[in-house]
Amino acid sequence: MDRSGVPTVVVLGSVNMDLVTTTEIRPTPGETVLGSGFATVSGGKGANQAIAAARSGARVRFLGAIGDDAFGATLRSTLADAGVDTTLLRVFDGPSGVATIVVDATGENSIIVVPGANGHVRDLTAEELAAIAEADLLLCQLEIPIETVTAAARHARASGTIVALNPSPVQPLPAELWAAVDLAIVNSLEYEQYSTELAHLAHVVRTLGGDGAAYYGADETELPVSALAVEVVDTTGAGDAFTGALVATWTRGPAFAVNWANTAGAVATTILGASSSIPDHTQIAARLPTD
Repeated sequence: MDRSGVPTVVVLGSVNMDLVTTTEIRPTPGETVLGSGFATVSGGKGANQAIAAARSGARVRFLGAIGDDAFGATLRSTLADAGVDTTLLRVFDGPSGVATIVVDATGENSIIVVPGANGHVRDLTAEELAAIAEADLLLCQLEIPIETVTAAARHARASGTIVALNPSPVQPLPAELWAAVDLAIVNSLEYEQYSTELAHLAHVVRTLGGDGAAYYGADETELPVSALAVEVVDTTGAGDAFTGALVATWTRGPAFAVNWANTAGAVATTILGASSSIPDHTQIAARLPTD
């Protein structure tokens, strides 16, 4: 942390342009339905979580890649405008990552992700490794090559940087990656899929949707956090808002961080879109339960 006590977070992950369609009912296979709206919104788990961490007050550097297309320029600007350092953001020939998202009237969604430039994030550079070593926390997800995530986590662990992992989307992971993780942030599906690996971690935070969240410590500490009552518009990006807010405040202790993140995730569901729905420090503080 710097002299002001602000933590430095490096986020290694994906950045996508989200193509968001709203409709009354999501189509079943072979069915065509009429949509009610369309928007392009900057997203990607990595970028969303980086923006969330920055809006919660952390000093954030982003490691990832965009394409040399029009989407890429917009994605870079969105990160920079949120206060995220994009100095080390790579640019590859070809398309940026995209995600096609369908949101129904209940706020639930279906998503298809095409990696694009994200799939080229391999072999971390000396500058990227230095940024990881100098950070207080490294945050990763699974939308870029797993070998890159593993190398970054191992380097962070060796450098004394706290390693936080959001293991999404679910897929088999090497033991050497789990061995480097200090904190895992998972939803209920991920909690079940990775139950064996999570049992060996010092810190696990589980999101429970409408039921709030829970923290599990290595000393068998369990801390439930109740859901915040909100009118749900779109759940897209709520988990990313939660994760970024959690990591940004993690140095203040699990109890505060989980409560803060739970509030951030709930507020995010009240606005359409992913990165556009991520609340800032003031918005979270205004809804933060104090009892």
